[in-house]
Amino acid sequence: MTHRDSHSPGSLGEHLRAARQRAFVGRDRELARFRAALDGSADAFTVLFLTGPGGIGKSSLLRRFADEAHAAGLTAVELDGRSGECSPAAFEADAAEVFAADRPVLLVDTFEEYQSLEGWLRDRFLPRLPLGSLVVLAGRQPPSDRWRTDPGWAGILRVVRLPELPRGEAVALLAARGVPPERQAGVLAFAGGNPLALSLAAEVARDPEEDNGAWTPAQDVIGSLVSRLVGEVPSTVHRQALEICAHAHMTTEELLRAALPGTDPAAPPAADAADLFAWLRGLPFIETGPCGIFPHDVVRETLDADLRWRDPQRYRAMHGRILSHLVAQVQQARGASGAPGGSLGSGSAAGPALRGLSAAVLYLQRDGFGSNWFGATRPHEVYEDTLRPGDRAAVLELAAREGPEENVAIVSHWLDRQPESFHVYRRSVSGETVGFMSWLRLTEAEAADQDADPVIAAAWAHARRTDPPGAGEHLGIARFTVRADPNPSPAGDLMSARIMAEVLTGDGLTWALVVMDDFETYQRSSFVAHLGPPPLVRVGGRLYGLFGHDQRKVSPDTFLQQTMQLDAAPGDAPAPRTADAPERAQGALSRAEFDAAVRSALRSWHRPDALSASPLLHTGLVAADAADPVEALRDVLAEAAGKLRADRMGEKLHQAVATTFFEGAPTQESAAARLGVPFSTYRRHLTRGVARVCELLWHR
Repeated sequence: MTHRDSHSPGSLGEHLRAARQRAFVGRDRELARFRAALDGSADAFTVLFLTGPGGIGKSSLLRRFADEAHAAGLTAVELDGRSGECSPAAFEADAAEVFAADRPVLLVDTFEEYQSLEGWLRDRFLPRLPLGSLVVLAGRQPPSDRWRTDPGWAGILRVVRLPELPRGEAVALLAARGVPPERQAGVLAFAGGNPLALSLAAEVARDPEEDNGAWTPAQDVIGSLVSRLVGEVPSTVHRQALEICAHAHMTTEELLRAALPGTDPAAPPAADAADLFAWLRGLPFIETGPCGIFPHDVVRETLDADLRWRDPQRYRAMHGRILSHLVAQVQQARGASGAPGGSLGSGSAAGPALRGLSAAVLYLQRDGFGSNWFGATRPHEVYEDTLRPGDRAAVLELAAREGPEENVAIVSHWLDRQPESFHVYRRSVSGETVGFMSWLRLTEAEAADQDADPVIAAAWAHARRTDPPGAGEHLGIARFTVRADPNPSPAGDLMSARIMAEVLTGDGLTWALVVMDDFETYQRSSFVAHLGPPPLVRVGGRLYGLFGHDQRKVSPDTFLQQTMQLDAAPGDAPAPRTADAPERAQGALSRAEFDAAVRSALRSWHRPDALSASPLLHTGLVAADAADPVEALRDVLAEAAGKLRADRMGEKLHQAVATTFFEGAPTQESAAARLGVPFSTYRRHLTRGVARVCELLWHR
């Protein structure tokens, strides 16, 4: 128990209080509510229940409440369930001063440790407090229903679930902790708005001895977060259930049952899937979505990274069980729709159920797409809708915002020609339009379409040169995938799920195609596991790749099996199928296109067929008269990587690049193990090394 009015001027306690105040950011709404209660507002609370997962900032907010009470001339009595004895007598003794003070403020932290006293507090202790008292209870679990159903408490009790800090406040917290701007993006990507994760990461990210460049969490940060965010779990099987929930897109009781390994002898007999799901559902950091439950972002990232580092073999086994279960569900969903051999009418078969399963499968491959491209963790924040009469202006505005400006006229053309091919993505809360996509169904090469849209002209040219559609067949093309939010975004993930569902259910579909400007990362997806080099088309000032596969050669069932065989480890790309010679856009590559081509070439180091299609062969890096252009390109890449040694800490960067790409480490985990460094350190060195190789080659 502590009393804030005991801190004398000039004391260490006063110094600590001032430092905490300087570092405190946000929580304006909660502070305003507390100040209104201090001022005696008629509609203010008497008891405030703050709930939320570990690390969300409950303790920091309670300290700030104590400061506010002290500034108002009131006595703040602070109790912490971690340090007090859990009995009515001990609680009475620790809180005795509230009965002697005028308008006391009682602040109780870690209330879950006092959970057994909840009934006594509600019915015996709190009613004895003098009028004008304020009580704040903070814990991971919300109060029992007895509080809410009691008419006496209904008017004076407030229950507030403390949210994560919004991005602006999270940035302010990092700035207050001295994190350099260039490292803030990496910290935010990992920690989100969780104050504890932000604070722990900030201690490392602000260290001037740390490497420059993008920040990734060190294992000591992850280990500390696991224990502080999650706390104790009842058994090994409960821990496994939590790890499954962190890895899967959404967790249902059925998925949990399929993904759990064999029964753990140490687990209690009652720990079956139903009990485990109920336990998960009651955890303070677990949220409920339309298709199951999922953890808060930072808990998900922390648990997944910890298991992957701690036990890679068990991690892969868990991943395989989850993926096998989901693929079986996809096959069952397609079969239930009456598809002979997996060819369904696309109108009804690619419905919400199949799209949800497709999203779950794709989420498991998020590392293969690149962590910044796929894998939004809060999918329920956006939903897919049909194009409505009033949506045209919003769709064209999004197209104009993304650019290039030539795309606005092309989108307008297809809105007139095939409005039914457009799908709109809206925020669940506000209904705001945040994205759109179009899945065009083309049965013949109309001259007007090809004149209006150079990408469609390239698609038909590719189809005519290879194997054009016959009677009753069509091309399916994801022509536009436009979203307002940066990747990974819920809208982008829903679009990918729609594309996969269309591929799995397209009746009469020949070529299934996707148009992407971020073509380097898309080459790593399962959708293009058997592609040759994509035709490249320039629209305005932007270069697009046309990806896809021949549905007549890769059946939906085969496609699903190939999905299961793909390695989920980042940095490892599936080998493409040799196909026709690529169509190349004329002119020099932009810097972004050049860097993408370098990263793709590094991943293709051991695949001459893929290197033979690299745009780098036409940039001047390789002599036009080279006897073996592919071998010459390999030499150029190796030479650039060798120059890394001349940089500060360059040897570490060179080792990460060489081990990953040239020495053929099967996974990034094994590369880190070969180098004898933590996985997060290896990833940081690899990211910096590849970026430096791009820089060297660009200047060359």
